[in-house]
Amino acid sequence: MLDDTYQLDQSTSPKRLGLLAQMGGDLRVAEDTELGTANAQLHLDCALSLMSPDGSITEALVLVEVDQDGMISDIFLLPLAPIVAQTDYVLVRGERKDARKKLAQIANVSFSRGTHITMASGAQVPIEQLQPGDKVLTRDEGPQMVRWIGQTTHRAVGGMAPILIRAGALNNENDLLVSPDHRLFVYQRSDEIGAGASELLVKARHLINGHTVVVQDGGFIDYFQILFDRHHIIYAEGIAAESLLVDPVTKPALPPELLDQLSPHLTSHGRRDNHGLDVQKALLDRPDAIAALKRASLR
Repeated sequence: MLDDTYQLDQSTSPKRLGLLAQMGGDLRVAEDTELGTANAQLHLDCALSLMSPDGSITEALVLVEVDQDGMISDIFLLPLAPIVAQTDYVLVRGERKDARKKLAQIANVSFSRGTHITMASGAQVPIEQLQPGDKVLTRDEGPQMVRWIGQTTHRAVGGMAPILIRAGALNNENDLLVSPDHRLFVYQRSDEIGAGASELLVKARHLINGHTVVVQDGGFIDYFQILFDRHHIIYAEGIAAESLLVDPVTKPALPPELLDQLSPHLTSHGRRDNHGLDVQKALLDRPDAIAALKRASLR
């Protein structure tokens, strides 16, 4: 209820809810989850705005799990910024219409303002200067035309805080700042992490080591999304990284008029086998993961 006050219990700790998006947009609980019942249906109920005592606003999404009879079996809260236990939060807004869009913004892979993208000509251009129609160098299909550049601004906290890959960590000349689930492409000349494949896709958040790869928490972050007719691997600050992938979760973040223009191309916008193995966190759960990947790319 609006104006009601809520608190997070001291004994509560965050847990992972794995989401699986169906082609039609329906959500289910994924197999790799700490919460919920695997394969149960989920409904994205609404987006909430909660005000803390200092006047700051924390947004959160409410997801509802239902059983086979369509009855509510569990309710989950996904805060977009950390919630402090035993602190009063007043509910100041609740709405359904933008809930899907907010979930899409969380899932979008994004580069930060100032990230240099390698163009087809070899020039290094900050992503905020790119325009639709520009040609960018891709690893998989050479020069490709940019269809759309998106921009969002978020508080750089919690799940929206970017990951900083310091210069040299993956043979990159400059720092690279990306969204947490942004996947980087790594070519292994030797299989240093036991993946059983030479071409890997690795999420930035799985590489955090507190030294060369860190969470840059605090303030605000301008995120930019780059979209092509297909999902591609491009070069950002010299690191191979993925472009925006349009799927049932990320699709609501795109402007409706753009979706109409792209509809003939979206059927080919799925994940591509030639982009490499999607590496799970377990293979990277070692203190020298980033160093191992750097060695693997050199020898």
